[in-house]
Amino acid sequence: METPTNFTASRIARRRFLKLLTLGLVTGSSSASALFRLSNACLDPHATPNSPLEASAWQGIDPQQWWDCHTHIVGSGDGGSGIILSDEMQAPLQHPIQTLQYWAYVNAACTGHSGQDAAFVHRIRALLESMPKGCKAMLYAFDQAHTLGGEPDHASSAYFVPNAYAQSLAKYYPDRFEWVASIHPYRRDCVSVLKQAAEQGARAVKWLPPAMGIDPASAECDRFYKAIAELKLPIISHAGEERALHGASQPEFSNPLRLRRALDMGVRVVIAHCATLGSFDDQNGRTIRSFDLFGQLMAESQWQGLLFGDISAIILRNRDPEVIKTLLTETAWHDRLLNGSDYPLTGVLPLISVRKWVDAGILAEEAIAPLVVLQDYHPFRFDFVLKRSLNWQGKRFAARVFETRRFFEAK
Repeated sequence: METPTNFTASRIARRRFLKLLTLGLVTGSSSASALFRLSNACLDPHATPNSPLEASAWQGIDPQQWWDCHTHIVGSGDGGSGIILSDEMQAPLQHPIQTLQYWAYVNAACTGHSGQDAAFVHRIRALLESMPKGCKAMLYAFDQAHTLGGEPDHASSAYFVPNAYAQSLAKYYPDRFEWVASIHPYRRDCVSVLKQAAEQGARAVKWLPPAMGIDPASAECDRFYKAIAELKLPIISHAGEERALHGASQPEFSNPLRLRRALDMGVRVVIAHCATLGSFDDQNGRTIRSFDLFGQLMAESQWQGLLFGDISAIILRNRDPEVIKTLLTETAWHDRLLNGSDYPLTGVLPLISVRKWVDAGILAEEAIAPLVVLQDYHPFRFDFVLKRSLNWQGKRFAARVFETRRFFEAK
């Protein structure tokens, strides 16, 4: 029989084991080396060493145009933000994977487990302030799942970040933040909420269809599509397999082809991650790699001015190097690609292997040392310099991929 002391010790041991196990599973890697660097050291970003590699990455790029278009807000609501966590994110015994994923995000954002709201703002401001003047992060709100009847579906909501909170951060710190609204198209007040967000300076609307329970191909979205097309705001929608959040768990809603309905109604659509993970059925019932479905959409001439992709998360270790080679060499796409980091995922150390890209032949060996240093200090600069340093057959991401401000200011 366990004594109270032994019981506590064994529980801690189990939690440590689960943390190691789960983070290994999250990486999608079978290599034990993925577990050696688990924790973000949360070093002072202002002390980040400079390197010739980073100086080279900035050549040809105007920092005033550099907006990271894919930045998540981390918090717990403990500072009055209105953020709500799902029960699954706070139940390590009943839901170890979801809980430990959230702990990984907390560690990556350097917020700790108390005072998270304030700690997130303090940390991300320090990160942005240690970048060239003009660089900004576009902070995402995150709406709840809703039923077809337009009611909030609390049981299926993975995470909630109010529009008002994201908007307030951009208002208080306009030199470093922009904000992106999140509005479920099934909610009864979706059009009025959208118009209010536009009036308050939202640059786009963020969707995560499988977790929010949004079918982009549903007629239920039409009134929202009509309104957002008139406002000339883009939708940034996840496509491809989703592993970071569970929520409504409707994986088929991540098929990039489901976004054709929005495009048909004249909506500018940014497909997050260029749909670089997973497979879905095409219109002929064949199972096709999600990225290839994205490629099909990009090849359809009628979407030239409407369809775009963001390159957030493409450097995670679960991405196929062949996909990255295609993104690098399809230079005709570069006018339609937008840089984003998917912060704080860029701070979850086991998710990214610099060595993988060297072994794939798209990153120089000498880039490893400065990139590993950047990874320890500064996830935004690390993500940017790594992507800018990728090269295949003499092709790299064009400077304009990283100058996203023009896209979000265009009307």
